[in-house]
Amino acid sequence: MRLNWIKPLLLGIAAVMLAGCATHKDELLPHGGRTMQDIWHHEAGEGGSGQVARRQLLDVRQSLRRPLTEADMHAAPKEQAGYTRTAANEIQRQFHRLPNPDLVMYVFPHLAGTDPVPVPGYSTVFPLYQRVQYAMPGERVEAY
Repeated sequence: MRLNWIKPLLLGIAAVMLAGCATHKDELLPHGGRTMQDIWHHEAGEGGSGQVARRQLLDVRQSLRRPLTEADMHAAPKEQAGYTRTAANEIQRQFHRLPNPDLVMYVFPHLAGTDPVPVPGYSTVFPLYQRVQYAMPGERVEAY
């Protein structure tokens, strides 16, 4: 009695799978009459050279630009002074070294070599990072 419902279920699954395979690709993904080359020429303009698109980009950028005000022109040297290297600040480091803590590892007593030789336990020290790491200017200001 149990097998009576399994056969119709399997038949229904097979019918659904075959119906999925019978779908035409143009019904699922209609693409219209444009080719990839048509899309490229339309977007790039002038035969694909991109001059029209580049000109439109420059026009948009130009519309977003604004002239500097008098206050901006007076404030600029003060803002740029921190980024300019002079003889006075040449000796100061802009890229500070980040701390590289030492790790202490204890090696337990063990046997080593092809002829097992006892090695007593010992401690060893090695740096956490393999290379020296540097901070960006202004990223780390406290001394260590």
